[in-house]
Amino acid sequence: MVDWVRHAIAWHVYPLGFAGAEVENDRAAPVAHRLLRLENYLDYAVELGASALALGPIFQSATHGYDTLDYFTIDRRLGDDDDFDRLVREAHARGLKVILDGVFNHVGRDHPFFREVIDRGPHADKASWFRLTWPHGWEPGTVPQYADFEGHDQLVALNHDEPAVADYVGSVMDYWLARGADGWRLDAAYAVPPAFWTKILPGLCQKHPNAFIFGEVIHGDYPAIVKESGFDSLTQYELWKALWSALNDRNFFELAWALKRNDALLDDFVPVTFLGNHDVTRIASKLSDERHLPHAVVLLFTLPGTPVVYYGDEQAFRGIKEDRIGGDDAIRPAFPDSPGELSDLGAPIFRLHQELIGLRRRHAWLHGAHVSVHHLENEALVYESAAEGEKLLIALNLQDAPARLPVPAARERLAGEAMLEGEGEERVAVVPAHRFAVFGC
Repeated sequence: MVDWVRHAIAWHVYPLGFAGAEVENDRAAPVAHRLLRLENYLDYAVELGASALALGPIFQSATHGYDTLDYFTIDRRLGDDDDFDRLVREAHARGLKVILDGVFNHVGRDHPFFREVIDRGPHADKASWFRLTWPHGWEPGTVPQYADFEGHDQLVALNHDEPAVADYVGSVMDYWLARGADGWRLDAAYAVPPAFWTKILPGLCQKHPNAFIFGEVIHGDYPAIVKESGFDSLTQYELWKALWSALNDRNFFELAWALKRNDALLDDFVPVTFLGNHDVTRIASKLSDERHLPHAVVLLFTLPGTPVVYYGDEQAFRGIKEDRIGGDDAIRPAFPDSPGELSDLGAPIFRLHQELIGLRRRHAWLHGAHVSVHHLENEALVYESAAEGEKLLIALNLQDAPARLPVPAARERLAGEAMLEGEGEERVAVVPAHRFAVFGC
């Protein structure tokens, strides 16, 4: 694991949405320097407590950023090379690492490499870069059958068995790391054979030893994928699902099972943890009881992992993902020009994030902490996060009445609300209805 990641709290931004870019990319239009709007929020990210800026797609694409047209060019709706260099320089000046989104499972249907294949046919230089079935009697301009990404015909899957594809992807990753990026999120990594990355990552990481590289993996054998690919980490979707589901169902037994599963991962890697991202309904909308949003936040920052906060979640933004054209718009909104224009309605959750991120930063060992459940009911939970000879106790109450929860090792309350009573093995925390508390031990 790269050293800086142990202390990392990332603020994740979807730039095309954040900056209010056009849905369609008119490549004949002049460059719009919207990346510069992110500069207005770098101090905001630092004030939040973040130490890294994770960017969604910023490379030339046809629409939403995941239909890439040119991996070596900044999307004209966002800016140009100078804008990127400036953003990285300003982020680094504030101590913020910059992580890029690499979409290397597929390209946009209008990518020049695929257009060349359509124009020149089976003998095109890049024909082996895609998984194609050619019609009998092919003629120029005839589109062959091609593998796509999950049924989206505008996303043409790459052939990851082609050595030239690995060389190309490696050159893209190297180029932007050399230009100042500090890491990569690898989009749809679950759809790419893990062995593909072994052709790229060893040499890349030798050249850029401080780069953090993690894959987007939704399901599967997480430890095996890490081992077979060489990733530093993976996205922990299993824990994400258990977290909101347990809170909604008031069933901490589900969460306890997920915590046990998550704890086992630490023998192999530390996962990337989150409450939201550009692909899922926002946590404030996902939870059926808004009183339990703080519980989700405290879980994120007291459990092991590399926490990522999706822009707007720190302000309790609402947004529901829908399976339709434009169904992602609500979860990828534009931000105002400056933080001062954000509504005051989000201030309480922002302050809670600050408080808990501050706690996390003061207890950096939480990154790789092991978790054990001390007390478990449907609507009440006490768990311990411990590492390096230190530990915290976290008590959660989803009940409509105060809960008396055993916390025998608790010395002082560090966050949340609760009264400590008794001593030694008789020590209990009286946690108010629908509240939480974090205790130092």
